[in-house]
Amino acid sequence: MSPPASSEPAGAPAAPTYGGRLLASVGQIATIVGYEGRKLRHDPTELLLRAIQPALWLVVFGSVFSEIHAIPTGSLSYLEFLTPGVLAQSVLFIAIFYGIASIRERELGIIIKFLVSPTPRMILVGGKALSASLRGLSQAVVVLLLAVALSVHLHLTPLTVAGVIVAVVLGSALFSTLSMVIASLVRTQERFLGIGQLLTMPLFFASNAIYPLSIMPPWLRPFALFNPLTYLVDALRNLVLPAGTAMFPLALDLGVLFAATLGLITLCAALYPRMAQ
Repeated sequence: MSPPASSEPAGAPAAPTYGGRLLASVGQIATIVGYEGRKLRHDPTELLLRAIQPALWLVVFGSVFSEIHAIPTGSLSYLEFLTPGVLAQSVLFIAIFYGIASIRERELGIIIKFLVSPTPRMILVGGKALSASLRGLSQAVVVLLLAVALSVHLHLTPLTVAGVIVAVVLGSALFSTLSMVIASLVRTQERFLGIGQLLTMPLFFASNAIYPLSIMPPWLRPFALFNPLTYLVDALRNLVLPAGTAMFPLALDLGVLFAATLGLITLCAALYPRMAQ
């Protein structure tokens, strides 16, 4: 009895398996992240300049408010309370302007090359979001080294440092993707910068980065609870400060960050073709 005829033509390549597609996606993301890493290696001045701001917040703002005891922080010193907030702020400030690189890539014709490649748009956006975490992680190193130099008591173990890396990657991906959504809707760098500057201050001050939510005006607290920066700050406090000093469980903080990041990546993938227009 002859074997059943195959429905596929002879010599046709086999359909890729799920594992093969997954490996291909990981390779594509790694390529995009490597591209960003090469840009940073060739021009690290932005990271050096960005390191000045968290230094000023910790050394000047943190030291002054630690002396005057103007903000209630319970059993924590104000510098201990502030350090996770400054780290989250640094991630926000460096990621929210990530979209300007996309505008430059559009002007150089690089976006069109990305779009005509076989890489799915979700992978493109996800890779770029992870690329932004390289900048966020560099800020984390700066802030944690400054905190150690200022004798801030932080709970740093291999496990908590790994948790900080996860939180910073999620926060960087979230705010950089938000930045790319904005970049897909505006046409010029000037307008993008105006919107970015308009967003950073409300996101920062309507969060728990520099003061607890308990001393906020009642009308401001709902905004803080919808602010993703609040959950990034809280996750970092969960990780590097004593137990009981954060507002929410760590799983809730990371879950909110992950869900918000995934939603923004999906939105940005849908809008990404606008970048080439």
